[in-house]
Amino acid sequence: MTSAARHTLRSSLLVLAATLTSARLDGQAEHRAILRGKLEAELKTIAESFDGVFGARVVDLTDSSSVGVNDGLVFPTASAIKVAVLLELFRQAEGRPGLLRVRRAVPAASQVGGTGISQNFGDGTSLLSLEDLAVLMIVLSDNTATNILIDELGMDAVNRTLTEFGLRHTKLQRKMIRPEASLRGEENLSTPAESAALMVGLARCNLPVSKASCDRLRAILEIPKENPVRDPVPRGVRIAFKPGNIEGVAAVWALVELPDRPYVLTVMTNYGGDGAAAIRRASEVAYRHFSKLSRATPYGTRVPLDLIRRLP
Repeated sequence: MTSAARHTLRSSLLVLAATLTSARLDGQAEHRAILRGKLEAELKTIAESFDGVFGARVVDLTDSSSVGVNDGLVFPTASAIKVAVLLELFRQAEGRPGLLRVRRAVPAASQVGGTGISQNFGDGTSLLSLEDLAVLMIVLSDNTATNILIDELGMDAVNRTLTEFGLRHTKLQRKMIRPEASLRGEENLSTPAESAALMVGLARCNLPVSKASCDRLRAILEIPKENPVRDPVPRGVRIAFKPGNIEGVAAVWALVELPDRPYVLTVMTNYGGDGAAAIRRASEVAYRHFSKLSRATPYGTRVPLDLIRRLP
């Protein structure tokens, strides 16, 4: 390729970059509003057909637009609240060097049922680092590991961090597998809107931790695990997420790394119903919506992803 040809190609790419950057935000806004309206209508259909209460929030990380259905309602979080515990661990580690490497035993007296594997460990024979316990907490939703971390970090500290981040309704109020505490109203709580704000903070590294800690948080949440939110999304697309399930409740907080159109999806349900099916349907409609926007020009045609990646 001649120097003149290279200059012409670069100039064309610069013009295309400027066009896409500005027009993606401004061009054909009415068209994108129609698409968002369809997404909202589909989420409302899921909510109306759900045999219980369904709430969801979807955030477009490209233009910051969002769609919500019952997203201001307060729901039990089940194990999704473990994202807040993970955040607090890395926040405290910023001021306590070596904290992640501190090792703790898993004595029989601390072992609880539900999900996870540490309940099967021998009595205090395994010494695990706090970071390893955090991985167990997120990937296997290990309840014993979670409770050890809560003891180490302090429930009040977790809640202070959430409050300082602006999450007034997101609260850690009990350890895992404490039905008697749930009966007293000491439930772990959030809203779809607030949990989405936390995941947006993760996506943008706008959290009270360093960039390195934010990246590690994200990497832990991206470790493969099974959940209906994963089913409609191609395996090549990374998802940082934490699900939660207890009787009558299902939730998931997810950051979906769809190339050229990443998004956040949070779903929370209670009062029974098939929460897994509702999460799968919500994930399907969200993925379908953002797949239409991914690689799209301001006028709705699509260009190759490698061309977009070459833009300055």
